[in-house]
Amino acid sequence: MYHLVRPLLFRLDPEAAHNAALKSLDWLHRAGGASRLAGKCTEDPVELLGLRFPNRVGLAAGLDKNADHLDALGELGFGFVEVGTVTPRAQPGNARPRMFRLAEHGAIINRFGFNNHGVAHLVERVQKRRFDGPVGINIGKNLATDVDDALRDYLTCLEAVHPHADYVTVNVSSPNTPGLRTLQFGEQLDALLAPLRTRTSELDEENGRRVPLLVKIAPDMEVDEIALVAGSIERNALDGVIATNTTVSREAVQDDPQAKEAGGLSGRPVFEASNRVIRRLREHLPDVVIIGVGGIDSGAAAKAKIAAGADLVQLYTGLIYQGPGLVSECAEALVQGG
Repeated sequence: MYHLVRPLLFRLDPEAAHNAALKSLDWLHRAGGASRLAGKCTEDPVELLGLRFPNRVGLAAGLDKNADHLDALGELGFGFVEVGTVTPRAQPGNARPRMFRLAEHGAIINRFGFNNHGVAHLVERVQKRRFDGPVGINIGKNLATDVDDALRDYLTCLEAVHPHADYVTVNVSSPNTPGLRTLQFGEQLDALLAPLRTRTSELDEENGRRVPLLVKIAPDMEVDEIALVAGSIERNALDGVIATNTTVSREAVQDDPQAKEAGGLSGRPVFEASNRVIRRLREHLPDVVIIGVGGIDSGAAAKAKIAAGADLVQLYTGLIYQGPGLVSECAEALVQGG
């Protein structure tokens, strides 16, 4: 069905198509038909992070920034859903146009800039969810907050979402918030993660529930940089890492007329780069949960992500090109890959 609808959606501006697709999914959900889009829901339960995942295929952050479509998306058969990135205060993000299709490459460039309605709105929506799989909440900083003061924003979000999140992801890898990626390395990463780890443990005690803390990193790292990030993850006793976010590289798409657009590139071109990071992380962090994301557009690609060292996978751009059936295809492939 999706392949009949996709040509119509692709005639629209990419962001307009994105919004139209989510509104249509909400309508189908209310009508009781959203589950038919993805086909059979795959049961392949796995215990990780102290949580039970119905299957190993999740939705990556960014598609549902405000948790406005959480139940409808969950009905597509995902084993878990991650919402956000959310910031303390609402912000409009960057000027439009800010999303571009590179269809020949199965890729998207976006420079949204953490557009969202703020953490209070997201918490209200998450509280009302009916989706019973794990829900992760991805947190970031406001554009107006100086990088040197970023910890304040992360703590504000952490404290707001902790009672409602099944896990929390610290996003330090979006290329669309100036200076954010400088927080990924060395002393700056330790200076961010150490107090977040401490505060999470305090909140675990206060709220009577343990919430795993993860960090999301970029694919644009050299071998020594990956080792530095792994060391910080280990020192600060993080529960997991999401590898990876979008890339700023245009090497794989330099022939595309859209390649000149600023922003993060996602989809097929980032597949090998994210796998490279996953393999290196697994060498350094044998016992830390890795969620693999980047360029998964088939069941075979999902299996390759697991083979590289990931425990779970997430989809985003592949959904735009392949449609909701990709969820069950990947979940089934991972069952078969055992």
